[in-house]
Amino acid sequence: MLKLGVDFGLSNTDVVLVEDDSIVAKQTLKTGPARAEALAAVLQSLGVGPAQLGAIASTGGLSRLLPEVFEGIPVQKIGEVQAVGRGALALTGLREALVVSAGTGTAMVLARGAEAQHFTGSAVGGGTLLGLSRLLLGTADPLEVARLAAQGNPSGVDSTLMDVIGGGIGHLPPNATAVNLGRLVEVTSPSREDLAAGLVTLVGQVIATLAINAARAAGLSQIVIVGHLPDLEPIRQAFERVWYFYQLEPRPLIAPMSGWATAYGAALCAEGRLT
Repeated sequence: MLKLGVDFGLSNTDVVLVEDDSIVAKQTLKTGPARAEALAAVLQSLGVGPAQLGAIASTGGLSRLLPEVFEGIPVQKIGEVQAVGRGALALTGLREALVVSAGTGTAMVLARGAEAQHFTGSAVGGGTLLGLSRLLLGTADPLEVARLAAQGNPSGVDSTLMDVIGGGIGHLPPNATAVNLGRLVEVTSPSREDLAAGLVTLVGQVIATLAINAARAAGLSQIVIVGHLPDLEPIRQAFERVWYFYQLEPRPLIAPMSGWATAYGAALCAEGRLT
């Protein structure tokens, strides 16, 4: 029987169908009211009916509003931390990692086998990027922000180490960011492209730098990033610049199907709970 995993996030609802512990279908919908009607819409989007399901597992902040039973099937409420950790390890084949869930905000989870616990996090995430983009660029469309950022140069709005101290410091090169958006103190009319690149850099650097420090504090060598924020190529590039500047090895992994890792983990956590 198929298992349905649903992650009701603030912005997106990610759903997966799992058979024999493998994802056989996935979908992302805009989050609406978390009610029975939402589960019906999810199944419709996947083209399956309740009779085909052996388990329903939900996670995410809004999953608590779902009914306890849907079409005679218990709706298992899975803790988001457990779902994040389980899904990330399953997608990467790792036994342990610091898992960075980069979505609207950012959570960092210590995942070891079947165990997972929240370690730290940041209120900076995709919501920050899109909120600032709406104010400063006039758009909250992530694809438009990514397109602009790809055409811009963050040095047009960021102060570099060369600007501030005249050169590099430690292992950081002269062109590393010293002050995010620091040039805007004097530059009053930056291009939209440079501003988008600066916003992407700010968000990416905050998440990546915090992840490095968290992994070191936890004594873990491997970082795994999940969530939909890495769907944006400029964000991936911002991460990579941080990994490069800090000479980080092993390189952090962006999990395959990273946006569906939490929904997948929820489905895996529900394994064997229904007869």
